[in-house]
Amino acid sequence: MSAVKIFVPRDATALALGAERTARAIADAARQRGVEVELVRNGSRGMFWLEPLVEVATPGGRIAYGPVRPADVASLFDANFLHGGAHALRIGAVAEQPWFRGQQRLCFARVGVTDPLSVDDYVAHGGYRGLRNALAMSGADIVEAVTAAGLRGRGGAAFPTGIKWKTVLDANPEKSLQPSALGPQPSKYIVCNADEGDSGTFSDRMLMEGDPLCLIEGMTIAGVAVGATQGYIYLRSEYPHAQRALNAAIANACAAGWLGTNVGGSGKHFDVEVRLGAGAYICGEETSLLDSLEGKRGQVRFKPPLPAIRGLFGKPTAINNVISFASVPIILDRGAPFYRDYGVGRSRGTLPIQLAGNLRHTGLIEKAFGVTLRELLYDYGGGSLSGRPIRAVQVGGPLGAYLPESQFDTVVDYEAFAAVGAMLGHGGIVAFDDSVDMLEQARYAMEFCAVESCGKCTPCRVGSTRGVEVIDRIKANIERGKNLALLDDLCNTMRHGSLCALGGLTPDPVVSALKYFAEDFEPRTGTA
Repeated sequence: MSAVKIFVPRDATALALGAERTARAIADAARQRGVEVELVRNGSRGMFWLEPLVEVATPGGRIAYGPVRPADVASLFDANFLHGGAHALRIGAVAEQPWFRGQQRLCFARVGVTDPLSVDDYVAHGGYRGLRNALAMSGADIVEAVTAAGLRGRGGAAFPTGIKWKTVLDANPEKSLQPSALGPQPSKYIVCNADEGDSGTFSDRMLMEGDPLCLIEGMTIAGVAVGATQGYIYLRSEYPHAQRALNAAIANACAAGWLGTNVGGSGKHFDVEVRLGAGAYICGEETSLLDSLEGKRGQVRFKPPLPAIRGLFGKPTAINNVISFASVPIILDRGAPFYRDYGVGRSRGTLPIQLAGNLRHTGLIEKAFGVTLRELLYDYGGGSLSGRPIRAVQVGGPLGAYLPESQFDTVVDYEAFAAVGAMLGHGGIVAFDDSVDMLEQARYAMEFCAVESCGKCTPCRVGSTRGVEVIDRIKANIERGKNLALLDDLCNTMRHGSLCALGGLTPDPVVSALKYFAEDFEPRTGTA
């Protein structure tokens, strides 16, 4: 009799909620009962309120139970859960759950389903079909497919990926060649920005921990497309589980012939390395990231030249976000029209959306562009955990605008968000109930910028510090009218004078808080 497969996530969120203890308890119980089981440490399905989520492979399909604590394991065995038995924690098939059924999982199709480190499992579930197709195409044709699909950068800027790749493809590396004491260097580079530092965002981490080979395949396709032979994944140091998963997946891909000097038997060369950042938020900006990769202090570079012309070590460099690269294998496998058929307007494909903050059901869903904030907050998020009305949401990280209930029908679309003075960013949504103090949230944005500024430009470095002081004076009701005008002027200076988006976007949460929640900036009882 073959061993029963039991899936227990090794995702960082699941581990934080006790998945490691649950896995040990299952292994111990099986050993004590003389039952042969195979524990597969998979990624999370994204339903965090049910973690640790345990799935059992039965003849009728996978059956889920959750949240499973070590104390629940004995009763699960007693209930014959290895064959899908009834239990208070039995959920059934994940794909049949209403929360899961309405999603369109493209990037996350394998996350939670496969063994993240198994190349055989990856291939059995459609992996490397996109790369196989790409290896039979010219670089220009690959770039054209990505362009035709309408893929835009998922890191927040939403710049068309195909245009960036074409610039790198057409760039002449000799013009940007720098002498090196290390001898001949790659003429072009692929860099993955995995420095996921925005509050309320975790899709990059979930994909790197739950399906790292998808990212690696996407980067390899990019290398084949533009003629690069070396790729780097710039990973934030706070992601040790992702680091281990990526390094193991890279080693396994090399052993299987999908990385190295003969990718897929094509004779083409591509290697990938993981490099850790030191925790600076500014290194999520692409040029600061490049300086950090080169061993320098992470500071924003002046543009032009663009990284696509003169990037890492002075060479043409394609820099994209994790989800951008993870979308590429789908396009090369299923075709540009397939991907383009998802979404609305100029926002094509799907977006992994992360629900966080004061919500009953936090986690990750993947939907085509076009869903509304209200649907996400109530149909998927389940409303506030506190039971109080949701007063505000911040979308796009700590520099995203705060949107009130009157804007909850805004469609998830880059242009629709821009029209209301907001940004989608990385797709992270943080919800607040009506107990939130929006003046304090505005102050936090300024303080965050002051702490994380690289210091290179005055509007960001000095403006954010002065901004905190001005907001404190408004809170204390000191020359309130004068300081409100000063805050408005300061925000304009930061927005238009900062060298990069850190200083340029910091005014967005401040201005939106003032616009939609002006009552929180009124004089307070007990102030001078």
